[in-house]
Amino acid sequence: MNPSHCFCRSTADPPAVIRTSSFLFLFSTFSVRLKSSPTMKLTLSILAAAIASANAFTVSPSAPTVAFGRSSVVLEASQNRRKIASRSKWAEARGFGATATAEPASPAGLMTNDSGLEYVRLVNSAGDTSDVYLYGGCVTSYIKGGQEYIAVRPDAKMDGSKPISGGLSHCWPQFGPGAIQQHGFARNVNWTVKSMTDTSVELEMAPSDYTKEMWDKEFLCTFSVALEEDKLSTKMFVENKGEESFDFQAALHSYFTVSAIENLSIAGSFAGKEFLNKMVGDGGEMQTEERDVITISEEYDRVYKGVNDPVLKDAGTGKSVS
Repeated sequence: MNPSHCFCRSTADPPAVIRTSSFLFLFSTFSVRLKSSPTMKLTLSILAAAIASANAFTVSPSAPTVAFGRSSVVLEASQNRRKIASRSKWAEARGFGATATAEPASPAGLMTNDSGLEYVRLVNSAGDTSDVYLYGGCVTSYIKGGQEYIAVRPDAKMDGSKPISGGLSHCWPQFGPGAIQQHGFARNVNWTVKSMTDTSVELEMAPSDYTKEMWDKEFLCTFSVALEEDKLSTKMFVENKGEESFDFQAALHSYFTVSAIENLSIAGSFAGKEFLNKMVGDGGEMQTEERDVITISEEYDRVYKGVNDPVLKDAGTGKSVS
């Protein structure tokens, strides 16, 4: 198993500017080799509407179980000063800020947005909601107790012209740049609804002419979202439908709302751990962390080794992500 890592990147802007327009970005990455037998299953869980860990899986044809361990987390905050004004306007229009409240939701079911994109709205007995878009299989909202946990960028295209910038966005079968397009194709194809209830939906993605042009593999991806009493749960199953094994990476490129950078803290087993500080010198510098709780008061671009238990807390809203 690979050692655990925690990647932190952020840009600290003046508090008055970012108070209602900050976002937290988490990347949960997976690297897997699949054989045609047995079927490989990946499970991704979101507790309190967030994943704050990443796992690497190793699979062999004869193994009945999946071994896994945490590998990497990336934290990133507001980086583009020129977009602050737009984000502030967007946040204010949606009631975000110190209380991060949300408007009452419509009933559960299949909906269509103003640009013609379909999404499934989940509603539980407590009135909590979640929106899951068929385009990209992207979860764009999780509201619990009147507070929104998931963010979508104010400049996101919600018409299918490009991947949705925000939410719990899929990176599959590739994370980042590589042999095929950036972050793969799962985030810019239409998934189909396999089944749904008021509180759950199961989506499927299969090969198409478009996907085969860049990645000619026989696969079936199933992504399910369940709105439970105390959490939003997601599961992704990847099945090799062909005869040849293949490698792939999977990630959730997740955006979460935070009230302000100065309200954010990241606790975990950081003290005594080495990290690469990329803000020092040309190639970065290895340093040792002395703190148990990380707060951000300047621009961060760090890679922590051996940290697999981060807890993200927002003092402005009382929300916690673990």
